[in-house]
This record gives sequence, structure tokens and C-alpha cells, in this order.
Amino acid sequence: MGNIRLSPTFSMTNMLFRLKNRHNDFLSAGRSSGIHIMITIWGGASSRSMRAHWMAHELGLDYVPKLIGSRTGETQTQAFRQLNPKEKIPVLEDNTLVLTESAAIVTYLGDTYGKDTGLVPQPYSQLRALYNQWNSFVQMELDAHTLYVLRKHRDLSHLYGEAPAAVDAAIAGFQKQITVADAAISNTPFLVGDQFTGADIMLVTTLKWAMAYEVSLTPGLQAYSALHTARPAYRQAGRLNFSISAGA
Repeated sequence: MGNIRLSPTFSMTNMLFRLKNRHNDFLSAGRSSGIHIMITIWGGASSRSMRAHWMAHELGLDYVPKLIGSRTGETQTQAFRQLNPKEKIPVLEDNTLVLTESAAIVTYLGDTYGKDTGLVPQPYSQLRALYNQWNSFVQMELDAHTLYVLRKHRDLSHLYGEAPAAVDAAIAGFQKQITVADAAISNTPFLVGDQFTGADIMLVTTLKWAMAYEVSLTPGLQAYSALHTARPAYRQAGRLNFSISAGA
């Protein structure tokens, strides 16, 4: 697909039809590969765990979802700490591999089970470099440094303490940095190249998190989010991921 200019009022009908057909092609490719997959994804109820489930659904993978919340106490059990001493979700198990960090999981799944889908650009390419850049940007500037500060000092203030100045600075920081993403999708519905990739998974889940916190977004970002959250894989993964409570 060529570049498409997004606007708050653009029609999504043709785009959604094409996205649905492409998603069905991905599912058929995965089912006909003959690969025996033994994947478990731990975690639910968070934007970060949603990223892992969404990519797995984009690829049509059969996997075992272990839906545990980040604040239910289940990440502090001895069994879970053996998987991830950081006591964080999501965690991916693929046979003997144990992998943490949402961007790493999204990328690994695309590299390993979606080589012909374009969901993750080919290694050693310029598109891959841009993909890595956007994933790092989302993880640091939009997630850890801003939205997670809101979670710690608003949702979890009983653990981390109230910090109104830090919360205000985090909101301002998010609104400053998100302008970079807003500019990047002003003439295209994709962060990298001319198709949907794991970088879009990273950004869209973060935008949905911001919306949940009532952080204002531009019409362009709202339209971009609406387009991609209409994908069948997003809806399937969302029903699964958000079927439990985080615990706090």
C-alpha cells in the first residue's frame, strides 16, 4: 500500500477490508508451515502484555496464555521468579527460551514465526534500524519515562508515594515527545515503511494507555489508533488480555 494521509474524518472501510485480508493470509501461512510451536505468554491486563498477545494473534499462533496480573501477587511467587527475577510481565516461553520485555517479545515472534509477513522488517536493513529506533523511543520516552511515572505515583501511590510535581512533569513530557510520533504518521498510517509492523503495536498500545489516563491526543493520533485497533488480531488479543484485572 502507498502512503495514506490520515485525518480525523478519513474513511476506514477499504483500509480495514485490506487489513482483514492480509491478516487472514498470515493465519493461513502459519497454519500450513507444519512447525510445532510450544509457546506460553505470561501476563494480562496491561498495555505491555497486550503487545505480546497482539503480535501472537497477528501471526495466528497457537499458544498458551497464562493470564496473571502485575499486582495480584502471582509475579512474586517462587515459580514465576524462576522465569523472570524482575517479577514483571510479559514473559514469553518458547520451548527452552525465556524472554522478557515487550518489544523484545514482539520482535522475536515476528522474526521467528512471521518472516514473510513484514510484521518485523528484515535484519540488517534500514527499515529494521528505523523499527528499532521507534521501539526504543516508545519504550523509553512514552512508556517508562512518562506513562509509567503516572502509574507509579497515581495508581500505585500507596507503594511509591504521591508526587504531584513528577506526575505533572510526566504528562508534559509525554505531550512533548508524542509530537514526534504525530508528525511521523501525518502522511501515512504506519510508523515504518508502507505496512503495519510491531512498531505500530508498540505505539498503539501506548496511545491506548494514554487515553485510559485521559492524556489528550491530537486528532491524527486518535485516527491512527482507531485504524489499528479495528484490526481483528487487536480485538481478539484485547478480549483475552483485558479479561482479567491487574490487581491494582
